Amino acid sequence: MTVDISVLIGGEAGQGIQTIGLLMARTCHRAGLYVMVINDFESRIRGGHSFIQLRISDRPVHGPTRKLHMVVALDERTYGLHQPELTEGGLVLISKDHADTMAQHHRYKMVDFGGVAKKAGSSILANTVAAGTSLALLGAPFDLFENILKSTFNQVEEKRLAQNIQAAQYGYTAAEDETFKWSWPWAVTSPKGRLVDGAQAVAFGALAGDCRFSAFYPMSPATGIIQHLVDMAQTVPLVIEQAEDEIAAVNMVIGAAFAGVRAMTATSGGGFSLMSEGLGLAAITETPIVIVNAQRPGPATGLPTRTAQADLQFVIHASQDEFPRFVFAPGTPFEAFSVTARAFELSERFQVPAIILMDQYLNDSLFVAEESFEAPETVTSYTAADDLENPVGYRRYAFTDSGISPRALPCKGPALVKVCSDEHDEEGHITEDADTRDAMVAKRFAKVAAMRKEIRPPEVIHAGSDILLVSWGSMRGAMEEAVNQLRADDINCGGVHVVDLWPFPDTALSEILEKVTQFFVVEQNQSAQLGQLIRQQTGCQYTDAVLKYNGRPMSAGEITDAIKTKLR
Repeated sequence: MTVDISVLIGGEAGQGIQTIGLLMARTCHRAGLYVMVINDFESRIRGGHSFIQLRISDRPVHGPTRKLHMVVALDERTYGLHQPELTEGGLVLISKDHADTMAQHHRYKMVDFGGVAKKAGSSILANTVAAGTSLALLGAPFDLFENILKSTFNQVEEKRLAQNIQAAQYGYTAAEDETFKWSWPWAVTSPKGRLVDGAQAVAFGALAGDCRFSAFYPMSPATGIIQHLVDMAQTVPLVIEQAEDEIAAVNMVIGAAFAGVRAMTATSGGGFSLMSEGLGLAAITETPIVIVNAQRPGPATGLPTRTAQADLQFVIHASQDEFPRFVFAPGTPFEAFSVTARAFELSERFQVPAIILMDQYLNDSLFVAEESFEAPETVTSYTAADDLENPVGYRRYAFTDSGISPRALPCKGPALVKVCSDEHDEEGHITEDADTRDAMVAKRFAKVAAMRKEIRPPEVIHAGSDILLVSWGSMRGAMEEAVNQLRADDINCGGVHVVDLWPFPDTALSEILEKVTQFFVVEQNQSAQLGQLIRQQTGCQYTDAVLKYNGRPMSAGEITDAIKTKLR
């Protein structure tokens, strides 16, 4: 039997929706199933509408689906908003208080979540009751869920754990007189991979890249990255500093990197805007830093807790004047891990900023990552040795064929390190000499040839296809699934996914695109920013674009429907 169902738990912020989703996800993962969890919430502490959507499968899944098989409605609004997404025969679990609002054409079961929770000891246990009822309907063994509760609440007092277990039992009892069309016999096997969100994967990648300092100012959806780093800092040599604003954060990171420490910051588009002058400072002083921009929709404050891919062209050209930089956009948690580690190494080797584009969907969603997150045994240092042959004559910005100058560290060794934020000569002194200005620009851009060699080519899925879908960043999972759906419908379709975005992989991408009759870009922005870059850098014109920019993630079904319409 093939398992592929979606369950949505919705209600107001503060009702414990995330707890329900996390308990269910951990139970499914422990059973050896694949699961992905979308976290959709408003930017408010109480009220509003939030939901968790789980996709549970016996095969790898990396994107959401549009159709729901079960809705757990903790309030009346949840059913009203999501009932159009219920597949035929879908089941709604709804609080007894809101059952009168149900449309008769949907199957539903009334569960007094709050009242049942009080029987277990406290109304706050309503989320455990809901998780228990949902898992029971799916067919999950109770002892499996009980073990998850014990591992989740192993730090709380025994009485609270006992109450949660009792609430879970009541939840299972509430499901005894109901059947679920898509339940299946659970054959519990070993967990597959690691259950991880993108933010945690970036934090792991930072540690693998030998990050020792991070400064930040809280800004959704990047804050999760720093929260994970804060937790890790309890056991690894890592310093975390909450700055007074994003300008201070990036300048702290530059200061730490100038002193020889690998350093990073994480923010969203608005914070990155404030950091853009600091980005220029890092560039002209050739100080290696890593910045994560977790994108969200809208200019100004926009939609703080929603997802988007609209900062691509911005980060490639951000800050004044021109200078080389790396820009990466991982599409999976494992890519987020490996790209972050690479970003630290490449940034230090070439003495340029490295920017990682994440987004709310990838940051906050849970995935099963089967790849191993392994840090290198040793980390290469690219700083100059303490025993320079001629420390008195040390020139921080010495002209070299590669454009990379020897980088001594201040107060470490006999060399005197001089830098400034103005244009400068080889020693680091301010200059307005025209010839020196030309030479310094040429020196910095001389790095690009070697930087290009470090850019990994786009990954091709089903090479030799007549039609290609081209995606970047978090669109990878939905794009790949859409390709497979189209191929199942006898459309000769393949895919291309781009992670390394700047320097742009123009030669590799040109060779791929020139062999197909049509290609479509799939992006979460209004202007097809990757499509524009492809046309600008390769001369290849995309056939059309599948775009979404309302702040919600794009599903494979949406892509498939759009492509079929465009091919008519």
